[in-house]
Amino acid sequence: MSLDVDIRHEQEAFRLQARFHSEGRLTALFGRSGAGKTTLVNAIGGLIQPRQGRIVINGRVLVDTRRGIAVPKHKRRIGYIFQEGRLFPHLSVGQNLLFGRWFTPRRERVADFDGIVGLLGIGHLLDRRPSTLSGGEKQRVAIGRALLADPQLLLMDEPLASLDDARKAEIYPYIERLRDESSVPIVLVSHSVPEIARLATSIVVLSEGLVTASGPAAEILRHTSLFPQFGPAEAGALIETRVLRHEDVFDLTILQAKAGTLTVPRLDLSVGAPMRVRLRARDIILSLKPPEGMSALNVLPGTIVSIDGPDGSSVDVTLDCGGESLVARVTRKSVEHLSLTPGLPIHAIIKSIAFDPEALGRVPHDDHP
Repeated sequence: MSLDVDIRHEQEAFRLQARFHSEGRLTALFGRSGAGKTTLVNAIGGLIQPRQGRIVINGRVLVDTRRGIAVPKHKRRIGYIFQEGRLFPHLSVGQNLLFGRWFTPRRERVADFDGIVGLLGIGHLLDRRPSTLSGGEKQRVAIGRALLADPQLLLMDEPLASLDDARKAEIYPYIERLRDESSVPIVLVSHSVPEIARLATSIVVLSEGLVTASGPAAEILRHTSLFPQFGPAEAGALIETRVLRHEDVFDLTILQAKAGTLTVPRLDLSVGAPMRVRLRARDIILSLKPPEGMSALNVLPGTIVSIDGPDGSSVDVTLDCGGESLVARVTRKSVEHLSLTPGLPIHAIIKSIAFDPEALGRVPHDDHP
């Protein structure tokens, strides 16, 4: 998937000036409320017409104000998922799903009903009405309805914002499967760092109507400066691992990464299963020597690559641990006390508690462009 955006738009007192290129299977538009995420996604979907610029998806020009091109929203072949499922209450789940097909010419219908139902795990819901569904179930049905319209792009405008943590945990795996097993690229609007860390392959950061950064998720999430409202609390490294073994007697799982082994609470995954882990900068402690007499189970040897300029009392220290890039947020006093400099061997100590459920996600596959 390729998405090229270069637009300017004014709406009352708000001004959006967004320019970026993404080739991710799931591109996250990230920023706090009022940053311009929804305005941008509405421009892509055709709900608003930007004053100036271009929008191109997979080489297909949707908007080019200079050439007078503005493809109507009903011809853009874009599925849109809102914060609420917006299902028809008088129709069953099965009827809601089939409604999406009415907007696609019969000769162009290629989406497999049974395949999408199986992908989203909603086969047992087909005869039920929306009023009997949980929030997570409603969103899965809404995603299925959008997919059955054979879209060329799926827009998700904070689809999990109205769900509690339990319902989010329920729907995360289905969005991961959709990202990895469907041929439909996704643009996800979010203001949650854990959410984009788990789901995104590419990230576009917005602030006050401007794109402040864009690129692969692993690269963007390493820079705490890009997330000033979350910063050291949430930013960090994304590490791809596989399940090495389980230690059932301790209810733990051992993950194998390039950097070494990581111990996490027991995961219901088979040995060899891929797993993406987020190591937050705030959860990493640095030691000049291999630690002894500590309860922390995760210690990764590495080398200091760089030390960013100070941000108040703290700095970001970038590490190379066996080819993995990690970031530790430490105080300027610690840097001076330990005489930390680039090239210095170091040990990164990570608490097991850092591996919360939202920090763990399925590794994106490269099966689709």
